[in-house]
Amino acid sequence: MQEIRLIDEKGKQIGVVSFEEAQKIAKERNLDLIEITKNSQPPIYKLGNWAKEKYLKEKEERKKKLKNKQNIFKNIRIGFNEGDHDLEVKAKKINEFLEDRKGVRIEIFLRGREKAHFDLAEQKIKTFLTKINKSYKIIQPLKRTPNGFSVSISL
Repeated sequence: MQEIRLIDEKGKQIGVVSFEEAQKIAKERNLDLIEITKNSQPPIYKLGNWAKEKYLKEKEERKKKLKNKQNIFKNIRIGFNEGDHDLEVKAKKINEFLEDRKGVRIEIFLRGREKAHFDLAEQKIKTFLTKINKSYKIIQPLKRTPNGFSVSISL
C-alpha cells in the first residue's frame, strides 16, 4: 500500500494518506488526482480538474513563447529624401520601442541614382540618430549594405 501526501483543491494539505484513499476522496469530490512530484518521499498529489490544470500549463507556455518573441528587433526604414517631420515621427516611434525594451534596426534604403551618394546617406542616418531622445547603445555599428546603410540599437 503506497502512501502519498495529498493536497486538496484549495491548496490546503490533507496529509499523508494511502493511494486508494486518495482516489476515493477524489471520486467523492468529483475531481482528478494530479501528480505534482514523484521524486519526494512520499510522492505529492493534488486534487483538481486535470483538464483545467493542463490548459493553465499550456497557457503559461504560450505566454513564455510570446515573451521570448517580443525580444526581437523592430525595423525602421528611412528614405533618402525623407523630410524632417517624417524623421521626427519615426524617432518618436523608436523611443516607444526602446521603452518597451525592444531593439531597433534602422535602415536607409537607396534606389537608382541615390546610390551614387552613399556619403550623404551616411550623414543622414547619423543625424537621424541624434533625433532619438532615449539613451541607447549601438549593438551593430553603422554598416554599409549594397542598397544603403543599417545600424542596430537597443536600450
